[in-house]
Amino acid sequence: MMETRAKENLKAAWLRQGFIDEAVAEDVDLKGEIRRLCREREAVILAHYYTVGEIQEVADFVGDSLALARQAAETEAKVMVMCGVHFMAETCKILSPEKTVLVPDLNAGCSLADSCRAEDLRRFKEAHPGYEVVSYVNTTAAVKALTDVVVTSGNAKRVVDSFPQDAKLIFGPDYNLGNYINSVTGRKMLLWNGGCHVHERFSVEEILKLKRVHPEAVVMAHLECKGPVLAVADVKGSTATMLHYAQAHPEVKVFIVATEAGILHEMQRTCPDQTFLAVPPEVSEGGLGCSCNECEYMKMNSLLKVYNALKYGWPTVDVDEDIREAARRPIERMLRLS
Repeated sequence: MMETRAKENLKAAWLRQGFIDEAVAEDVDLKGEIRRLCREREAVILAHYYTVGEIQEVADFVGDSLALARQAAETEAKVMVMCGVHFMAETCKILSPEKTVLVPDLNAGCSLADSCRAEDLRRFKEAHPGYEVVSYVNTTAAVKALTDVVVTSGNAKRVVDSFPQDAKLIFGPDYNLGNYINSVTGRKMLLWNGGCHVHERFSVEEILKLKRVHPEAVVMAHLECKGPVLAVADVKGSTATMLHYAQAHPEVKVFIVATEAGILHEMQRTCPDQTFLAVPPEVSEGGLGCSCNECEYMKMNSLLKVYNALKYGWPTVDVDEDIREAARRPIERMLRLS
């Protein structure tokens, strides 16, 4: 009886925490056990580029958020474990409502998604009748449900270009991405004032410090970075764009990379003969090449949490059916346009 009550109290604590952190013996091969549980549960593991290397190594698919959700939807797996942040798990559920979507930690949120609440976007739309909403994929399901078309950093220009030049558009929530798209399309979209706390921390000064030490280096920057950072970048684009550029240019031996440092694991894995230097945040005590500009939410994912999520079938992420259906439509429209 006391043992049962203790387990109930432990589960209640897990529920409050948003993850299961039950310890395992030191000699347990977590990666091996995770793969065994995947076979038993008919599960696939999805790892975003920004998660830690050991998560990426145990995953079935590694990539950007929407690409991962689409890849998992095409499998016969009954369960998917999204190692990323919460909105990514929602996107998985939007595209695969029949599958169980697990997350290692429910507390893994996103500063960019949090910068645009559905109720605030609804009021903004009401204040601007006649405008269509273009939303970055880094948003909650509820925000996607209020959106006319979703975009990624990789296809945003192409999707926006599909609208008439005089179309009235609201773009959110990433101000930097929207500002870049305005600059390359000549449009004047209304921009939501949101941003990623990681990409906001990059500065031109830190890039120039690295460039002075490595003058031959190619600078790559994510479109979520501020305008001045993008202005000094040789390659501007999504995480996948930067990765593919490095893979396609083996003659370039050094890259300076302005995005979350987790991507360096995949870059180094696929391009072992090249050097990748992470740009530190604006205020840094780490010095040149410090890989300290990381997303603490992405780093909430751990092998132990993945193992326990598979073992217990929890935490799960669900999306209300009305919101799910409304959110699916702008994603499908994006896929048709891009």
